[in-house]
Amino acid sequence: MSSPPEHPGATGIALLDLVAHLDALLEPERFRDYAPNGLQVEGRATVRRLVTGVTACQALLDAAVAVGADAVLVHHGYFWRNEPATLTGLKRKRIATLVGNDISLLAYHLPLDAHPLVGNNAGLGRAMGVAASAFFGEQQLGCAGELAAPVSAGELAASLGHALGREALLLGVPQTTVRRVGWCTGGAQGYFGEAIAAGVDAFVTGEVSEQCEHLARESGVAFIAAGHHATERFGVQSLAAHLADGFGLDCRFIDVPNPV
Repeated sequence: MSSPPEHPGATGIALLDLVAHLDALLEPERFRDYAPNGLQVEGRATVRRLVTGVTACQALLDAAVAVGADAVLVHHGYFWRNEPATLTGLKRKRIATLVGNDISLLAYHLPLDAHPLVGNNAGLGRAMGVAASAFFGEQQLGCAGELAAPVSAGELAASLGHALGREALLLGVPQTTVRRVGWCTGGAQGYFGEAIAAGVDAFVTGEVSEQCEHLARESGVAFIAAGHHATERFGVQSLAAHLADGFGLDCRFIDVPNPV
């Protein structure tokens, strides 16, 4: 097991105090989620350097070790519903990396999508210049709001691609006028029908499924898939800024590129 690294200038916070603060901020008890939210793997008692990322993949963990992180905070953690409970194979290697280096893992899934200030949906809304004024979908995770000025679906897709650093896939007619937009980050393509019912002109999410093309054609509502990973980088970065300002932590966002 490695020794705790020195982080000059970082104030630090007790691990359990950090978890309590995040639980109070994100309110995970409000959500029916697919994995446990909060502290998933316990490491050293004090956190000075925090690495954030979208998914707790091996590449992120290796990068955290390399920079001497005390804890890792992600949107996609471990112990998902219906996954094998045994610590074998790739899962064993990931857990061993954390435990062997005394690094904590904190993960917040739906609570980090939904938070009105630091959440993924809030961040995607800011990228489009729209604030949520209505909600739809499972646990009201889908958002809808009015753009300040109408744009075409093609223009909206292009501006999102520029903001997110990847090309956004547009289904539907590029010339469709968009005044009211619906959105939900990640893999929320299943909300498309409810977004249509909510009266939006375009729906933005991360992933796409085959049936989305037919719904877009038949409804006249544009569908934009802007990337699961790309649309869910907002929350962990906003949380990092919040924790750096509030607790003097050395927070580092590490992006492990993912085209999905």
